[in-house]
Amino acid sequence: MRKFLVLLDDSRECLNAMRFAAMRAANTGGAVVIMSVIAADDIQHGFGVADVMRAEARERIEAHFEVFAKWMRSRPKIEPELVIREGDPAEELLAQIEQDGEIGVVVLGLNGEKGGQNPVLSRLLRDPTYLPCAITLVPGDLSKERLEAIT
Repeated sequence: MRKFLVLLDDSRECLNAMRFAAMRAANTGGAVVIMSVIAADDIQHGFGVADVMRAEARERIEAHFEVFAKWMRSRPKIEPELVIREGDPAEELLAQIEQDGEIGVVVLGLNGEKGGQNPVLSRLLRDPTYLPCAITLVPGDLSKERLEAIT
């Protein structure tokens, strides 16, 4: 089964990437893997503090995931999988692709603002021959109706 891998973050364009992945998966018999990365910089090290911060980050990610998962479950045959990793988002995305051979498409949302940067996309495009799957870029300002029409 081909899986669509989407990065879950707090960006506005993440919503369209999630929608696109779910619609494509529903239309093609695929699955959706939603990955969120806890940045190592976000975890302070100290006596128990890192564990508390890590647990809080996981709770926040799981709550955010459930919002998207509820919508995805309303689509036929879509049960999203949540993967939480810790480290650099681009490096962890590459590691997840390497570990899960069924990932066939990485879906990334694009910031519609001029000059908007996507560090994960920049890292992936630095050496695109290394990436063993396709990348789909979804503009963050596409309407839901337009997304439905193109999926």
